Amino acid sequence: MNLFRSEEHIRNWSRFDTAAEQGIVPLAALVGLFSLDMFKKRLEPDYATRSRAYAGEFLSAVAELGKTRPFWRM
Repeated sequence: MNLFRSEEHIRNWSRFDTAAEQGIVPLAALVGLFSLDMFKKRLEPDYATRSRAYAGEFLSAVAELGKTRPFWRM
């Protein structure tokens, strides 16, 4: 993971690859993704039985961010 101060800064990076654009995610969006039940409830005893619902919530959140490439699918 590389952290940059802006998308413009990423695009000016010498090793930037346009094929990796789906991987550009603002920090606030990452915080939102990692605050979903899929991550928050990993230590709950019923996590495995509810994991399908958690995955659905995660995929919906990813879709809202416009991330549609196979990397983001489970």
